[in-house]
Amino acid sequence: MKKIAFLLVAGLTACAQPNHAVVSSNDLNWIDLSHRYDSATLYWPNNSPGFEHVTEAEGKTPLGYYYSSYRISTPEHGGTHLDAPIHFAENKLTVDQLPLSSLTGNAVVIDVSRKALVNRDYQISVEDVESWEKVNNRIPDNTIILFRTGYGQYYPNREKYFGTPKTGMEAIPELHFPGILPETTQWLIEKRAIKALGLDTPSLDYGQSKTFKTHQILLGSNRPGFENLANLEQLPLKGIYVVALPMKIAKGSGAPLRIIATLLPQ
Repeated sequence: MKKIAFLLVAGLTACAQPNHAVVSSNDLNWIDLSHRYDSATLYWPNNSPGFEHVTEAEGKTPLGYYYSSYRISTPEHGGTHLDAPIHFAENKLTVDQLPLSSLTGNAVVIDVSRKALVNRDYQISVEDVESWEKVNNRIPDNTIILFRTGYGQYYPNREKYFGTPKTGMEAIPELHFPGILPETTQWLIEKRAIKALGLDTPSLDYGQSKTFKTHQILLGSNRPGFENLANLEQLPLKGIYVVALPMKIAKGSGAPLRIIATLLPQ
């Protein structure tokens, strides 16, 4: 097993930074970008019920050993999760069809929190990306883009995170949180050949969106989206490698996601 783990890390490092020496798994510091699933997990306001964790067995058996087993139930889209292309694009990839190459790779963090925290309806622009590139150089093709809006700090406070404490259909008109402009998404696909998009809000589209155009564009290009990310403030702006592995749900339009990141050797 140690040899397999070493080869895995060696391959990761070699692919990302071919001119650097291979590091061992003990040298990698992984940062968890996922919120845990429990009774506080946030879902879209009209998703009901939310996460359920039911005890089926727990305690000492008649033979004297401890045993526990639980049953879970959850909508596909809630908490830290993946949007598969078929979520908004007919005949596109389902969760189980997504290649691992779409879920792993070099990543950058673009911090727009200064603008987003003073404007709950902020939409991330091409100018935001170009401003980042002026300081950090051009984003390479096949990069995973993670946008930090600063709203991850509010999770799981529904009112602060969604902009309203309400649930159900009456909450939808009152949603206010940042998202990505459709024009920015199209530009990133055409000009930067991005691999995936993720951010620390409930949706790729901002809260007041009616047509979810960013979803349509990104998922229509057979690229996945990652929503409700955590701990983006712990990452540098570049030199990151991401592994985003969802529950492999057959025919799924989305799935709970365990997404982690590590810093590449410099």
